Amino acid sequence: METTRLEPFIIDTFKELHSCPELSYEEFGTTAKIKSILQKENIEVLDLPLKTGLVAKIGNEESPVVALRADIDALPIDEETNLPYASKTPGKMHACGHDFHTAALLGAALSLKSTEDKLKGGVLLVFQPAEEDAGGALKIVGTNALKDAKVIYGLHTSPLYPVGTLGISPGPVMAAVDRFTVTFVGKGCHAAHPDEGADVIPLVSEFVLALQTIVSRNSNPFAANLVSVTKVSAGNTWNVLPETAEIEGTVRTLTIEDRKMIKSRFYALAEGLAAAFGAKVKIDWWDGPPPTINDVLWTNFVEHIAEKEGFIVEAATPSLGGEDFSEYQAKIPGVYIKVGTGETYPHHTSKFVADPAALLPAANLLAHLARETLRGIK
Repeated sequence: METTRLEPFIIDTFKELHSCPELSYEEFGTTAKIKSILQKENIEVLDLPLKTGLVAKIGNEESPVVALRADIDALPIDEETNLPYASKTPGKMHACGHDFHTAALLGAALSLKSTEDKLKGGVLLVFQPAEEDAGGALKIVGTNALKDAKVIYGLHTSPLYPVGTLGISPGPVMAAVDRFTVTFVGKGCHAAHPDEGADVIPLVSEFVLALQTIVSRNSNPFAANLVSVTKVSAGNTWNVLPETAEIEGTVRTLTIEDRKMIKSRFYALAEGLAAAFGAKVKIDWWDGPPPTINDVLWTNFVEHIAEKEGFIVEAATPSLGGEDFSEYQAKIPGVYIKVGTGETYPHHTSKFVADPAALLPAANLLAHLARETLRGIK
């Protein structure tokens, strides 16, 4: 499709997607729209066991294969942007730019299709469900659709950069995301007779404070690690010491080594303090996606192509936010690119806005990366 037609098409698609947000694993309308656009352009949609989301292909998949990824889900947020194309659904909003990612990848798909006969291999287009639920990437990986891919690229809106600027860095750029709940079980008693029980209130208080020593005393002072307790629950009245206390929170790390170390120290502190206070402890731990770590060689390549496309390239500031693009990188070398979409409100807020002016450059970048990558893969 010609640029003069491609840009308005991408912008119109973006606005339509923005106005009709769907949450993780509920992206049926979004998936149907993507599929309709691709099939209209004679782009093959793979037959995969996915309820939402899809993978399509362009070119010759028997030759080298490159993958491009966009996520498609929205967030449970009431939109407050006053945009003419704002969400039509109360309580749902594209507050993280996944509508932008989807429209940009569709633009890249149409561009690549128009020169399909000149491609030196195959391009897989990944429209991933449920990034916000941190399970969508694994759904795609589980289909085995990317088994032949040599490299994967993904982009994400960034309100930290103006339009025309990219944030790209080799190494860790997003954190591993783990979640925990800890329940201490002591012995409840009358508050006037604490000696007759095993008080979990000072126990949980000590534990919350002790957790902070993992980052301050067990990890390298230059490392970016975080242990946050976000919920504390114990007791229900003023004159009774409760039998149980519970905390909930998250751990964020940028390296596999620190992730393992913090989990080990976490368990040791919980179990040691519980024993010291004469209580028992139950720990529930959920491993989220690993850290997003950009391949050095392919990151340098992306920077080179981006500069040829006219982008200003800056070193991306690592974030302790999570991103399941890392699930692809666990299987395939990949690069996660932060695309400037205007300096505005942060992601996951009701006033986040992505400037449509950044759409065509993002689509062109993805298409250019695919073409040049296929030329360079042996």
